[in-house]
Amino acid sequence: MKRRDFFKTAGTAALAAGLGSRSASAFVPSHTWEKHDFGPPPAVPDRLYQGPFPQYPPEEVLSGSEVVMTTLPSTDIVPNPGMGLTVYVSGDFWPPRTHGVPVERYLEDLIRLPFAQKVYIRLNWRDIQQRPGRLDFPEGWKATLDLARRYGKGVGFRVMLENPDHPEPGMPAFLAAKVPTVALKGQWERPSELPRNKGLNQLPRYDHPEYQAAFRELNGLLAQELDGHPQVEYMDTFMYGFWGEGHTWPYEGHPFPDNATAEATWLAMFEAQLGAWKRTPLATNTQPDFSRVGNSELVDRTIRTHNWLRTDTIFIENEQIEALANRPPWVAAICEAGLSGDPDAPDPKGGPPRTENTLSHVLDVGANYWSLWNFHAISAEHLLRSYERSHAAIDAAARRIGYRVRPSWIWAYQRDGRHGLVLGLVNDGVACIPGVLRISLCAADGKPLATGCLDPGYPMTRGVRQASLLLPRGIPWEGLTLKAELLVKGQRRPVAWACAGTNRDGSLTLARTAGLG
Repeated sequence: MKRRDFFKTAGTAALAAGLGSRSASAFVPSHTWEKHDFGPPPAVPDRLYQGPFPQYPPEEVLSGSEVVMTTLPSTDIVPNPGMGLTVYVSGDFWPPRTHGVPVERYLEDLIRLPFAQKVYIRLNWRDIQQRPGRLDFPEGWKATLDLARRYGKGVGFRVMLENPDHPEPGMPAFLAAKVPTVALKGQWERPSELPRNKGLNQLPRYDHPEYQAAFRELNGLLAQELDGHPQVEYMDTFMYGFWGEGHTWPYEGHPFPDNATAEATWLAMFEAQLGAWKRTPLATNTQPDFSRVGNSELVDRTIRTHNWLRTDTIFIENEQIEALANRPPWVAAICEAGLSGDPDAPDPKGGPPRTENTLSHVLDVGANYWSLWNFHAISAEHLLRSYERSHAAIDAAARRIGYRVRPSWIWAYQRDGRHGLVLGLVNDGVACIPGVLRISLCAADGKPLATGCLDPGYPMTRGVRQASLLLPRGIPWEGLTLKAELLVKGQRRPVAWACAGTNRDGSLTLARTAGLG
Protein backbone atom coordinates (compact mmCIF):
# COMPACT_ATOMS: atom_id res chain seq x y z
CA MET A 1 0.00 0.00 0.00
CA LYS A 2 1.66 3.27 -1.18
CA ARG A 3 0.77 5.69 1.57
CA ARG A 4 2.96 8.45 0.24
CA ASP A 5 5.48 9.39 -2.35
CA PHE A 6 8.33 9.70 0.10
CA PHE A 7 10.77 11.56 -2.07
CA LYS A 8 8.24 14.17 -3.19
CA THR A 9 7.18 15.00 0.35
CA ALA A 10 10.68 15.22 1.86
CA GLY A 11 11.64 18.76 2.84
CA THR A 12 11.86 21.20 5.68
CA ALA A 13 9.10 20.95 8.25
CA ALA A 14 7.88 23.65 10.57
CA LEU A 15 9.31 24.38 13.98
CA ALA A 16 7.70 23.18 17.17
CA ALA A 17 8.24 24.45 20.68
CA GLY A 18 8.92 22.65 23.92
CA LEU A 19 11.86 20.37 23.05
CA GLY A 20 14.29 21.92 25.50
CA SER A 21 17.91 21.87 24.37
CA ARG A 22 17.18 19.58 21.44
CA SER A 23 16.49 20.94 18.02
CA ALA A 24 12.94 22.31 17.76
CA SER A 25 12.41 20.91 14.28
CA ALA A 26 9.71 18.26 14.15
CA PHE A 27 11.31 16.79 11.06
CA VAL A 28 14.24 14.43 11.55
CA PRO A 29 15.96 13.87 8.18
CA SER A 30 16.29 10.28 7.04
CA HIS A 31 19.48 8.60 8.15
CA THR A 32 20.97 5.16 8.36
CA TRP A 33 20.34 3.73 11.81
CA GLU A 34 23.44 1.65 12.38
CA LYS A 35 25.82 3.58 14.66
CA HIS A 36 23.54 6.66 14.59
CA ASP A 37 23.95 8.80 17.71
CA PHE A 38 20.71 8.51 19.67
CA GLY A 39 22.29 9.69 22.89
CA PRO A 40 23.27 7.58 25.90
CA PRO A 41 21.88 4.08 26.46
CA PRO A 42 19.81 3.17 29.54
CA ALA A 43 21.61 3.55 32.86
CA VAL A 44 23.14 0.35 34.27
CA PRO A 45 22.90 -0.19 38.03
CA ASP A 46 25.61 -2.37 39.64
CA ARG A 47 27.56 -2.85 36.41
CA LEU A 48 29.57 -6.06 36.37
CA TYR A 49 33.17 -6.05 35.18
CA GLN A 50 33.00 -7.30 31.60
CA GLY A 51 36.62 -7.75 30.66
CA PRO A 52 39.23 -8.08 29.51
CA PHE A 53 40.26 -11.21 31.42
CA PRO A 54 43.93 -11.99 30.68
CA GLN A 55 45.25 -15.01 32.56
CA TYR A 56 49.02 -14.57 32.39
CA PRO A 57 51.58 -11.93 33.43
CA PRO A 58 52.08 -9.09 32.94
CA GLU A 59 48.31 -8.49 32.65
CA GLU A 60 47.16 -11.29 34.89
CA VAL A 61 43.53 -10.94 36.00
CA LEU A 62 42.32 -14.53 36.34
CA SER A 63 45.24 -16.47 37.69
CA GLY A 64 44.59 -20.21 37.57
CA SER A 65 41.14 -19.94 36.06
CA GLU A 66 39.63 -22.91 34.26
CA VAL A 67 36.46 -23.78 32.40
CA VAL A 68 34.34 -25.71 34.88
CA MET A 69 30.92 -25.75 33.22
CA THR A 70 29.36 -25.43 29.78
CA THR A 71 25.79 -25.39 28.48
CA LEU A 72 24.06 -26.35 25.26
CA PRO A 73 21.18 -24.44 23.64
CA SER A 74 17.69 -25.50 24.60
CA THR A 75 15.55 -27.00 21.85
CA ASP A 76 12.38 -25.86 23.66
CA ILE A 77 10.31 -22.71 23.20
CA VAL A 78 11.46 -20.56 26.13
CA PRO A 79 8.91 -17.82 27.01
CA ASN A 80 10.42 -14.66 28.44
CA PRO A 81 9.47 -11.02 29.00
CA GLY A 82 10.06 -8.68 26.10
CA MET A 83 9.40 -11.27 23.38
CA GLY A 84 7.05 -13.91 22.01
CA LEU A 85 4.33 -14.93 19.58
CA THR A 86 1.34 -12.79 20.47
CA VAL A 87 -2.30 -13.81 20.12
CA TYR A 88 -4.66 -10.96 19.23
CA VAL A 89 -8.00 -11.05 21.01
CA SER A 90 -9.08 -7.89 19.18
CA GLY A 91 -7.64 -5.92 16.31
CA ASP A 92 -9.72 -3.23 14.66
CA PHE A 93 -13.12 -4.17 16.10
CA TRP A 94 -14.53 -3.76 19.58
CA PRO A 95 -16.59 -5.45 20.86
CA PRO A 96 -14.92 -8.51 19.32
CA ARG A 97 -16.78 -10.43 16.67
CA THR A 98 -17.50 -13.63 18.60
CA HIS A 99 -20.14 -15.03 16.19
CA GLY A 100 -22.47 -15.94 19.04
CA VAL A 101 -19.81 -17.39 21.34
CA PRO A 102 -19.88 -15.88 24.86
CA VAL A 103 -17.10 -13.29 25.16
CA GLU A 104 -15.23 -14.99 28.01
CA ARG A 105 -15.21 -18.32 26.20
CA TYR A 106 -14.08 -16.61 22.99
CA LEU A 107 -11.23 -14.95 24.91
CA GLU A 108 -10.17 -18.07 26.78
CA ASP A 109 -10.11 -20.16 23.60
CA LEU A 110 -7.64 -17.65 22.14
CA ILE A 111 -5.51 -16.95 25.21
CA ARG A 112 -4.97 -20.61 26.12
CA LEU A 113 -3.59 -21.52 22.67
CA PRO A 114 -0.35 -23.35 23.48
CA PHE A 115 1.65 -21.82 20.62
CA ALA A 116 0.98 -18.26 21.87
CA GLN A 117 3.22 -16.79 24.57
CA LYS A 118 1.70 -13.29 24.81
CA VAL A 119 -1.69 -11.54 24.46
CA TYR A 120 -2.62 -8.31 22.69
CA ILE A 121 -5.83 -6.28 22.96
CA ARG A 122 -6.83 -3.19 20.99
CA LEU A 123 -9.92 -1.07 21.52
CA ASN A 124 -11.22 2.48 21.09
CA TRP A 125 -11.01 5.39 23.47
CA ARG A 126 -14.81 5.52 23.73
CA ASP A 127 -14.79 1.84 24.78
CA ILE A 128 -12.95 2.60 28.02
CA GLN A 129 -14.23 6.06 28.95
CA GLN A 130 -17.78 7.35 28.89
CA ARG A 131 -17.46 10.32 31.27
CA PRO A 132 -14.73 12.68 32.45
CA GLY A 133 -12.64 11.76 35.46
CA ARG A 134 -12.89 7.96 35.34
CA LEU A 135 -12.35 4.92 33.14
CA ASP A 136 -14.99 2.25 32.58
CA PHE A 137 -13.20 -0.77 31.18
CA PRO A 138 -15.49 -3.22 29.36
CA GLU A 139 -15.88 -6.72 30.76
CA GLY A 140 -13.88 -8.12 27.83
CA TRP A 141 -10.88 -6.05 28.87
CA LYS A 142 -11.10 -7.25 32.46
CA ALA A 143 -11.52 -10.87 31.33
CA THR A 144 -8.49 -10.56 29.02
CA LEU A 145 -6.18 -9.49 31.84
CA ASP A 146 -7.62 -12.10 34.18
CA LEU A 147 -7.21 -14.92 31.66
CA ALA A 148 -3.73 -13.78 30.68
CA ARG A 149 -2.71 -13.86 34.35
CA ARG A 150 -4.27 -17.30 34.76
CA TYR A 151 -2.33 -18.68 31.77
CA GLY A 152 0.89 -16.86 32.66
CA LYS A 153 1.05 -14.64 29.57
CA GLY A 154 2.12 -11.01 29.35
CA VAL A 155 -0.08 -8.40 27.69
CA GLY A 156 0.41 -5.57 25.19
CA PHE A 157 -2.35 -3.13 24.30
CA ARG A 158 -3.41 -0.10 22.29
CA VAL A 159 -6.16 2.44 22.79
CA MET A 160 -7.13 3.87 19.40
CA LEU A 161 -8.00 7.56 19.34
CA GLU A 162 -9.67 7.17 15.92
CA ASN A 163 -10.68 4.03 14.04
CA PRO A 164 -12.07 3.89 10.48
CA ASP A 165 -13.48 0.42 11.18
CA HIS A 166 -15.74 1.64 13.97
CA PRO A 167 -19.13 3.22 13.18
CA GLU A 168 -18.67 6.01 15.74
CA PRO A 169 -15.82 8.49 16.38
CA GLY A 170 -12.99 7.16 18.50
CA MET A 171 -13.22 9.92 21.07
CA PRO A 172 -15.91 9.59 23.74
CA ALA A 173 -19.31 11.21 23.17
CA PHE A 174 -18.76 13.72 26.00
CA LEU A 175 -15.71 15.01 24.13
CA ALA A 176 -17.16 14.82 20.61
CA ALA A 177 -19.79 17.33 21.70
CA LYS A 178 -17.05 19.89 22.45
CA VAL A 179 -14.34 19.31 19.84
CA PRO A 180 -14.84 20.33 16.20
CA THR A 181 -13.84 18.03 13.35
CA VAL A 182 -12.37 18.74 9.93
CA ALA A 183 -13.21 16.89 6.71
CA LEU A 184 -10.09 15.67 4.88
CA LYS A 185 -9.99 15.66 1.10
CA GLY A 186 -9.93 12.44 -0.89
CA GLN A 187 -11.77 9.18 -1.44
CA TRP A 188 -11.38 5.79 0.21
CA GLU A 189 -13.40 2.84 -0.96
CA ARG A 190 -13.59 0.55 2.05
CA PRO A 191 -14.37 -3.18 1.67
CA SER A 192 -18.12 -3.73 1.90
CA GLU A 193 -17.81 -6.34 4.66
CA LEU A 194 -16.24 -3.81 7.05
CA PRO A 195 -18.24 -1.44 9.25
CA ARG A 196 -18.02 2.07 7.88
CA ASN A 197 -17.28 4.98 10.16
CA LYS A 198 -20.06 7.51 9.72
CA GLY A 199 -17.50 10.29 9.39
CA LEU A 200 -14.63 8.35 7.87
CA ASN A 201 -12.79 11.46 6.71
CA GLN A 202 -13.76 13.58 9.74
CA LEU A 203 -10.81 14.04 12.11
CA PRO A 204 -10.88 15.98 15.38
CA ARG A 205 -8.93 19.13 16.07
CA TYR A 206 -6.46 17.39 18.32
CA ASP A 207 -5.05 20.80 19.31
CA HIS A 208 -8.38 21.96 20.79
CA PRO A 209 -7.98 22.77 24.52
CA GLU A 210 -10.80 20.40 25.51
CA TYR A 211 -9.21 17.55 23.54
CA GLN A 212 -5.79 18.20 25.03
CA ALA A 213 -7.15 18.26 28.57
CA ALA A 214 -9.09 15.03 28.03
CA PHE A 215 -6.05 13.36 26.46
CA ARG A 216 -3.84 14.25 29.42
CA GLU A 217 -6.52 12.94 31.77
CA LEU A 218 -6.80 9.70 29.75
CA ASN A 219 -3.06 9.10 30.04
CA GLY A 220 -3.07 9.86 33.73
CA LEU A 221 -5.98 7.50 34.44
CA LEU A 222 -4.55 4.70 32.29
CA ALA A 223 -1.08 5.06 33.79
CA GLN A 224 -2.47 5.05 37.32
CA GLU A 225 -4.07 1.70 36.54
CA LEU A 226 -1.47 0.08 34.26
CA ASP A 227 1.94 1.78 34.35
CA GLY A 228 4.29 -0.81 35.82
CA HIS A 229 1.49 -3.41 35.97
CA PRO A 230 3.16 -6.84 36.32
CA GLN A 231 1.21 -8.27 33.37
CA VAL A 232 1.65 -5.37 30.94
CA GLU A 233 4.77 -5.64 28.78
CA TYR A 234 4.18 -2.58 26.60
CA MET A 235 1.61 -0.04 25.49
CA ASP A 236 1.39 1.22 21.92
CA THR A 237 2.14 4.93 21.69
CA PHE A 238 -0.91 7.10 21.00
CA MET A 239 -0.39 8.42 17.47
CA TYR A 240 -2.29 10.47 14.94
CA GLY A 241 -5.07 9.23 12.72
CA PHE A 242 -6.41 5.85 11.71
CA TRP A 243 -5.98 3.05 14.25
CA GLY A 244 -3.38 5.23 16.00
CA GLU A 245 -0.81 4.27 13.36
CA GLY A 246 0.31 7.85 12.61
CA HIS A 247 -1.47 8.54 9.30
CA THR A 248 -4.80 9.18 7.59
CA TRP A 249 -3.92 7.51 4.29
CA PRO A 250 -5.30 7.89 1.62
CA TYR A 251 -6.70 11.28 2.56
CA GLU A 252 -4.78 14.46 1.91
CA GLY A 253 -3.43 16.63 4.68
CA HIS A 254 -4.59 16.69 8.29
CA PRO A 255 -7.19 18.55 10.41
CA PHE A 256 -4.74 21.23 11.62
CA PRO A 257 -4.44 24.73 10.16
CA ASP A 258 -0.80 24.10 9.15
CA ASN A 259 2.03 21.60 9.47
CA ALA A 260 3.69 23.53 12.31
CA THR A 261 0.57 23.23 14.48
CA ALA A 262 0.18 19.54 13.61
CA GLU A 263 3.76 18.72 14.50
CA ALA A 264 3.85 20.82 17.67
CA THR A 265 0.59 19.26 18.86
CA TRP A 266 1.77 15.69 18.44
CA LEU A 267 5.16 16.35 19.98
CA ALA A 268 3.41 17.81 23.02
CA MET A 269 1.08 14.79 23.14
CA PHE A 270 4.07 12.44 23.01
CA GLU A 271 5.75 14.34 25.84
CA ALA A 272 2.55 13.95 27.86
CA GLN A 273 2.76 10.20 27.32
CA LEU A 274 6.40 10.13 28.40
CA GLY A 275 5.45 11.99 31.55
CA ALA A 276 2.70 9.50 32.41
CA TRP A 277 4.28 6.18 31.38
CA LYS A 278 7.47 6.03 33.42
CA ARG A 279 7.71 2.25 33.93
CA THR A 280 5.91 0.57 31.00
CA PRO A 281 7.59 0.80 27.57
CA LEU A 282 5.83 2.80 24.88
CA ALA A 283 5.91 1.16 21.44
CA THR A 284 5.95 3.78 18.67
CA ASN A 285 4.97 2.92 15.11
CA THR A 286 7.72 3.48 12.53
CA GLN A 287 5.11 4.85 10.09
CA PRO A 288 6.68 7.38 7.69
CA ASP A 289 5.17 10.84 8.00
CA PHE A 290 2.69 10.70 5.10
CA SER A 291 0.33 13.07 6.94
CA ARG A 292 3.04 15.52 8.11
CA VAL A 293 2.30 15.36 11.82
CA GLY A 294 5.81 14.90 13.26
CA ASN A 295 6.24 11.11 13.15
CA SER A 296 9.99 11.27 12.50
CA GLU A 297 10.55 13.19 15.71
CA LEU A 298 8.25 10.87 17.68
CA VAL A 299 10.32 7.89 16.56
CA ASP A 300 13.55 9.72 17.38
CA ARG A 301 12.30 10.70 20.83
CA THR A 302 11.16 7.12 21.41
CA ILE A 303 14.70 5.84 20.97
CA ARG A 304 16.29 8.62 23.01
CA THR A 305 13.96 7.89 25.92
CA HIS A 306 14.65 4.12 25.83
CA ASN A 307 11.22 3.07 24.62
CA TRP A 308 10.38 0.55 21.88
CA LEU A 309 9.37 0.38 18.21
CA ARG A 310 6.59 -1.39 16.33
CA THR A 311 5.35 -1.76 12.77
CA ASP A 312 1.93 -2.67 11.43
CA THR A 313 3.15 -4.86 8.58
CA ILE A 314 6.42 -6.35 7.33
CA PHE A 315 6.24 -5.87 3.55
CA ILE A 316 6.55 -2.14 3.89
CA GLU A 317 8.53 1.03 3.17
CA ASN A 318 12.29 0.54 3.16
CA GLU A 319 12.79 3.25 5.81
CA GLN A 320 10.70 1.23 8.27
CA ILE A 321 12.86 -1.84 7.62
CA GLU A 322 15.96 0.31 8.16
CA ALA A 323 14.69 1.46 11.56
CA LEU A 324 13.54 -1.94 12.78
CA ALA A 325 16.52 -3.94 11.57
CA ASN A 326 19.20 -1.49 12.72
CA ARG A 327 17.69 -0.12 15.91
CA PRO A 328 19.85 0.21 19.04
CA PRO A 329 20.29 -3.22 20.65
CA TRP A 330 18.31 -2.41 23.82
CA VAL A 331 15.17 -1.45 21.86
CA ALA A 332 12.52 -4.13 21.27
CA ALA A 333 10.71 -4.42 17.92
CA ILE A 334 7.08 -5.52 17.67
CA CYS A 335 5.97 -6.82 14.26
CA GLU A 336 2.27 -6.89 13.46
CA ALA A 337 2.13 -8.92 10.26
CA GLY A 338 -1.14 -10.79 10.10
CA LEU A 339 -2.04 -14.24 8.92
CA SER A 340 -4.60 -14.65 6.17
CA GLY A 341 -8.16 -13.85 7.21
CA ASP A 342 -9.10 -17.12 5.52
CA PRO A 343 -6.79 -19.81 6.90
CA ASP A 344 -7.77 -22.14 4.05
CA ALA A 345 -7.03 -19.64 1.26
CA PRO A 346 -4.49 -20.95 -1.26
CA ASP A 347 -1.01 -19.45 -1.19
CA PRO A 348 -0.10 -17.02 -3.97
CA LYS A 349 0.37 -18.86 -7.24
CA GLY A 350 4.03 -19.00 -8.12
CA GLY A 351 5.10 -17.43 -4.81
CA PRO A 352 6.28 -18.72 -1.43
CA PRO A 353 3.77 -19.85 1.22
CA ARG A 354 2.25 -16.73 2.77
CA THR A 355 2.88 -17.50 6.46
CA GLU A 356 6.39 -18.83 5.89
CA ASN A 357 7.27 -15.75 3.84
CA THR A 358 5.92 -13.41 6.50
CA LEU A 359 7.72 -15.14 9.35
CA SER A 360 11.01 -15.28 7.50
CA HIS A 361 11.00 -11.51 7.10
CA VAL A 362 9.86 -10.88 10.68
CA LEU A 363 12.93 -12.81 11.81
CA ASP A 364 15.12 -10.98 9.29
CA VAL A 365 14.55 -7.66 11.11
CA GLY A 366 15.34 -9.28 14.47
CA ALA A 367 11.86 -8.91 15.93
CA ASN A 368 10.96 -9.52 19.57
CA TYR A 369 7.21 -10.07 19.03
CA TRP A 370 5.05 -11.32 16.17
CA SER A 371 1.26 -11.22 15.82
CA LEU A 372 -0.91 -14.33 15.75
CA TRP A 373 -3.77 -12.52 14.03
CA ASN A 374 -6.17 -13.47 11.27
CA PHE A 375 -6.90 -9.83 10.42
CA HIS A 376 -10.67 -9.22 10.54
CA ALA A 377 -11.50 -12.87 11.18
CA ILE A 378 -10.11 -13.40 14.69
CA SER A 379 -11.03 -16.71 16.30
CA ALA A 380 -9.28 -19.61 17.97
CA GLU A 381 -10.59 -21.89 15.23
CA HIS A 382 -8.96 -19.81 12.49
CA LEU A 383 -5.67 -19.64 14.35
CA LEU A 384 -5.67 -23.38 14.95
CA ARG A 385 -6.25 -24.00 11.24
CA SER A 386 -3.47 -21.57 10.37
CA TYR A 387 -1.20 -23.35 12.84
CA GLU A 388 -2.03 -26.80 11.48
CA ARG A 389 -1.13 -25.58 8.01
CA SER A 390 2.17 -23.89 9.00
CA HIS A 391 3.06 -25.43 12.37
CA ALA A 392 6.68 -26.12 11.44
CA ALA A 393 7.33 -22.48 10.51
CA ILE A 394 5.43 -21.09 13.51
CA ASP A 395 7.18 -23.38 16.00
CA ALA A 396 10.57 -22.64 14.42
CA ALA A 397 9.87 -18.90 14.76
CA ALA A 398 8.91 -19.33 18.43
CA ARG A 399 12.32 -20.95 18.98
CA ARG A 400 14.18 -18.03 17.38
CA ILE A 401 12.19 -14.84 17.93
CA GLY A 402 13.45 -12.41 20.55
CA TYR A 403 16.45 -13.33 22.69
CA ARG A 404 17.63 -16.76 23.91
CA VAL A 405 20.39 -16.15 26.40
CA ARG A 406 22.54 -18.70 28.24
CA PRO A 407 25.94 -18.99 29.96
CA SER A 408 27.79 -21.01 27.31
CA TRP A 409 31.09 -21.05 29.24
CA ILE A 410 31.69 -20.70 32.97
CA TRP A 411 35.22 -20.20 34.27
CA ALA A 412 36.11 -20.53 37.96
CA TYR A 413 38.94 -18.66 39.68
CA GLN A 414 40.05 -17.62 43.16
CA ARG A 415 41.13 -14.20 44.39
CA ASP A 416 42.26 -13.41 47.92
CA GLY A 417 40.68 -16.61 49.22
CA ARG A 418 37.33 -15.94 47.53
CA HIS A 419 35.72 -17.97 44.76
CA GLY A 420 34.69 -16.18 41.59
CA LEU A 421 33.13 -17.02 38.24
CA VAL A 422 33.38 -15.54 34.77
CA LEU A 423 30.34 -16.18 32.60
CA GLY A 424 30.64 -16.36 28.82
CA LEU A 425 27.12 -15.37 27.79
CA VAL A 426 25.66 -15.94 24.33
CA ASN A 427 22.35 -15.15 22.66
CA ASP A 428 20.89 -17.73 20.27
CA GLY A 429 17.88 -15.57 19.35
CA VAL A 430 17.42 -12.97 16.60
CA ALA A 431 17.07 -9.94 18.92
CA CYS A 432 19.36 -8.44 21.53
CA ILE A 433 18.29 -8.00 25.14
CA PRO A 434 15.51 -5.32 25.12
CA GLY A 435 16.89 -3.52 28.14
CA VAL A 436 19.48 -4.57 30.72
CA LEU A 437 20.19 -8.15 31.86
CA ARG A 438 20.75 -8.57 35.59
CA ILE A 439 22.52 -11.74 36.77
CA SER A 440 22.57 -13.16 40.29
CA LEU A 441 24.31 -16.06 42.02
CA CYS A 442 21.93 -17.26 44.73
CA ALA A 443 22.04 -19.59 47.70
CA ALA A 444 19.60 -22.49 48.11
CA ASP A 445 17.17 -20.20 49.96
CA GLY A 446 17.17 -17.73 47.03
CA LYS A 447 19.32 -15.12 48.76
CA PRO A 448 21.59 -13.31 46.25
CA LEU A 449 25.27 -13.77 47.06
CA ALA A 450 26.66 -11.86 44.08
CA THR A 451 24.72 -9.80 41.56
CA GLY A 452 25.10 -7.17 38.87
CA CYS A 453 24.19 -6.07 35.35
CA LEU A 454 25.54 -6.32 31.84
CA ASP A 455 25.70 -3.35 29.49
CA PRO A 456 22.39 -2.56 27.73
CA GLY A 457 21.46 -4.96 24.93
CA TYR A 458 24.04 -7.62 25.87
CA PRO A 459 24.55 -10.38 25.09
CA MET A 460 23.90 -9.54 21.47
CA THR A 461 23.07 -11.97 18.69
CA ARG A 462 26.72 -12.32 17.74
CA GLY A 463 29.70 -12.75 20.01
CA VAL A 464 30.26 -13.78 23.64
CA ARG A 465 29.81 -11.31 26.50
CA GLN A 466 31.98 -12.12 29.49
CA ALA A 467 31.22 -10.90 33.01
CA SER A 468 32.63 -11.74 36.44
CA LEU A 469 30.90 -12.41 39.77
CA LEU A 470 32.92 -12.63 43.00
CA LEU A 471 31.41 -14.58 45.90
CA PRO A 472 31.69 -13.75 49.62
CA ARG A 473 34.60 -15.37 51.42
CA GLY A 474 34.14 -19.04 52.30
CA ILE A 475 31.34 -19.78 49.81
CA PRO A 476 32.10 -22.23 46.96
CA TRP A 477 30.30 -21.86 43.63
CA GLU A 478 29.15 -25.48 43.14
CA GLY A 479 25.48 -25.98 43.97
CA LEU A 480 24.59 -22.31 43.70
CA THR A 481 21.77 -21.12 41.43
CA LEU A 482 22.33 -18.73 38.55
CA LYS A 483 19.35 -16.45 37.86
CA ALA A 484 18.63 -13.68 35.36
CA GLU A 485 16.23 -10.74 35.21
CA LEU A 486 15.29 -8.19 32.53
CA LEU A 487 15.40 -4.54 33.58
CA VAL A 488 13.31 -2.13 31.50
CA LYS A 489 12.49 1.39 32.71
CA GLY A 490 13.24 0.37 36.29
CA GLN A 491 11.02 -2.74 36.24
CA ARG A 492 12.47 -6.22 36.87
CA ARG A 493 11.05 -9.39 35.35
CA PRO A 494 12.53 -12.90 35.71
CA VAL A 495 14.27 -14.37 32.66
CA ALA A 496 14.57 -18.09 31.95
CA TRP A 497 17.92 -19.31 30.61
CA ALA A 498 17.58 -20.83 27.12
CA CYS A 499 19.78 -23.85 27.77
CA ALA A 500 19.29 -27.51 28.53
CA GLY A 501 19.08 -28.60 32.17
CA THR A 502 17.39 -25.57 33.75
CA ASN A 503 15.16 -25.66 36.80
CA ARG A 504 11.37 -25.24 36.59
CA ASP A 505 11.69 -21.49 37.24
CA GLY A 506 14.23 -21.08 34.42
CA SER A 507 17.25 -20.76 36.73
CA LEU A 508 20.37 -22.94 36.43
CA THR A 509 21.99 -24.94 39.22
CA LEU A 510 25.78 -24.84 38.85
CA ALA A 511 27.74 -28.08 38.68
CA ARG A 512 30.94 -29.20 36.99
CA THR A 513 30.59 -30.45 33.44
CA ALA A 514 32.32 -33.78 32.95
CA GLY A 515 34.92 -34.24 30.23
CA LEU A 516 36.26 -30.69 29.97
CA GLY A 517 39.93 -30.03 29.39
